[in-house]
Amino acid sequence: MSTAPDGAAAVDAYIASFAPEVQAVLSAVRQAVRAAAPQAEERISYRMPALFQRGAVVYYGAFKQHLGLYPPVVATDAALLARAAPYAGPKGNLQFPYADPLPLDLIANVVRARLKANLAR
Repeated sequence: MSTAPDGAAAVDAYIASFAPEVQAVLSAVRQAVRAAAPQAEERISYRMPALFQRGAVVYYGAFKQHLGLYPPVVATDAALLARAAPYAGPKGNLQFPYADPLPLDLIANVVRARLKANLAR
């Protein structure tokens, strides 16, 4: 019998390990990504929360000054790429500074696009 926590419990523990203001950001993102991909499996992967459905849909993680979202927007959606461009990070990720309002609708749209691409494979 495994003693490893299940996916949701592991994500709960990840979020709980941060300061309250970062916990609030992570919780809001978690709710948005779960709503955008309700059938996806939630787990910790690469030491951050992730959703999987027919492959990786999205990873998100807390960093010192921003929330990171991986992988980025599906390259075939030009409108979504344009909306995400201001948040493009140096390594192909999206970075959402804690000091700015969190664009939860954009994050949800990225997740929906990633899920659609996964399901089309």
